[in-house]
Amino acid sequence: MSKEEKLDKIRHSLSHIMAMAVLKKFPDAKLGIGPTIDNGFYYDFLLPEKLSDTDLPKIQKEMKKMIAQNIEFKKSISSKEDAIKKVGKQNFKVELIQDLPEGEEISFYESNDFSDLCAGPHIESSKEIKPDTFRLTHVAGAYWRGDEKNPMLTRIYGVAFETKKELENYLEMVEEAKKRDHRKLGKELDLFTFSEVVGAGLPLWTPKGTVIKEELQKYIEEICRKYGFQKVMTPHLAKIELFEKSGHAKKFADELFHVTSSKNHNFVLKPVQCPHQTQIYASRPRSYRDLPIRYMESEKQYRAEKSGEVGGLNRVYAITIEDGHSFCTVEQVKDEIRGMVNIIEQFYNTLGLWENHWVSLSLRDYDHPEKYIGDAKDWDKCEQILDDVAKEMKLDAQRNEGEAALYGPKLDFMFKDVLGNDIQIPTVQIDFATPKRFDLYYINENSEKVSPVMVHRAVLGSYERIVALLIEHFAGAFPLWLSPVQIKIITVGEGHIEHAKKLAEEFKANGIRVEVDDFSETVGNKIRKATQEKIPYTLVIGDKEMDSDKLAVRVRGQENLLNIDKRKFIEQTKTNIQNRSLEL
Repeated sequence: MSKEEKLDKIRHSLSHIMAMAVLKKFPDAKLGIGPTIDNGFYYDFLLPEKLSDTDLPKIQKEMKKMIAQNIEFKKSISSKEDAIKKVGKQNFKVELIQDLPEGEEISFYESNDFSDLCAGPHIESSKEIKPDTFRLTHVAGAYWRGDEKNPMLTRIYGVAFETKKELENYLEMVEEAKKRDHRKLGKELDLFTFSEVVGAGLPLWTPKGTVIKEELQKYIEEICRKYGFQKVMTPHLAKIELFEKSGHAKKFADELFHVTSSKNHNFVLKPVQCPHQTQIYASRPRSYRDLPIRYMESEKQYRAEKSGEVGGLNRVYAITIEDGHSFCTVEQVKDEIRGMVNIIEQFYNTLGLWENHWVSLSLRDYDHPEKYIGDAKDWDKCEQILDDVAKEMKLDAQRNEGEAALYGPKLDFMFKDVLGNDIQIPTVQIDFATPKRFDLYYINENSEKVSPVMVHRAVLGSYERIVALLIEHFAGAFPLWLSPVQIKIITVGEGHIEHAKKLAEEFKANGIRVEVDDFSETVGNKIRKATQEKIPYTLVIGDKEMDSDKLAVRVRGQENLLNIDKRKFIEQTKTNIQNRSLEL
């Protein structure tokens, strides 16, 4: 057994012990589910009274007492009828049992007088758990089975590791992540906001946040144009028939926003952009000489997420997607994929994220072909092409079955967030099915109609998620080219304001984003504000600075002032911005 498998068993067993401790406090509690998750576990309860984070130390203390008793975990098998009798008044468990297919094994794990419906696996005894290697972390609300129509349960989260040191390191990382939380920093740095009047899940970008979004868009479009991508724009809505034809209406049936009017208009807000772009391709005859044809677009998409899951920028209703599609021949597919991988590498290298990534070769679920569209032979060919390119480009891709897109396999590029969790953003996907569904074709050299291959790619994915990732990655201290304000000029007194404004105009004329702080506050307060705003360069203008061509520059994160000629500073700043350097 590997360390990971052993740790997973310990985490699962801790979720049971936590349930035992909660039942001791609340004997009438109704049990939901208690699985393992990344770094830990949770359990859902319907409790007779409210529970908060301040109650967790008592539950944790009770768990440690139980662990010291060397509790055993014994598996037993029951028929469906006996299983329902066994769980008694635990109505959530009854529902789970009733939903199990006929003939499926129904197992329980017994620990002293506690019995839980569970597939396992578990450790043999609690003596395998070191009591100083786990911690209950927080309480949250969760709808039973993720459905808002069901009761809201109390979910208790915990983490567990192999050693005390690993637990301590993780908890330190969590504290650091709280400081970097994009929701906290986004508010402090005035990057985005939400309004109850507008609606939850609908982010509003402030001027400063819009600068970051536009700089990212400008850069990705700059790279993509070098690879032959042309910018297109498509509407935010369409007839449902478009998505029925593509297969997305079925796939996203529960996530579609339906739009109607008093004039009997019936549309849906687009959940994806690719079907729209097929119609640009279909708008005129295409020859093999025209291919590949490459489109790129940054536009809104809409998903009716469950309201309980909407939060921050990571899960919203209105998503600004950076999207691209290439229509090409089978012979051109590999080159298209290579080009897209190169774009992804360049973009994430610039952000300093490329070194910490891995690649998933995301394949279909071979046991459930009904989940996908297209012919099995086409899928075989697509998967082989992606596998070949991944090996040729030495991507060291890990095969993951069941992670493919609706229409084809993909290469997913995975990065780490501040908690070390995997987050997937860039993707390259091969699609033989969609062009056939929409009767797309080109005329080949023999004057025959042939379906093109559609290669989908997203480099930065959604602007909301990438900005959230970057806020947390840089802790709000963005590199110069992404910083909404690149230079802050602070005036000492009223007599220095005019000079400061002239200097600001000079910076602006050189394409540098600048603000002047001429408020009637002490210089110390102004410097502290600039530091909190994580401004890259801060200049203080007083009598001495007005009489000199040199600038005294406070560089973010550095103690010593940089004394530099004004013209040289401007040129260095412009070069830094143009090169999109990570260093100041």
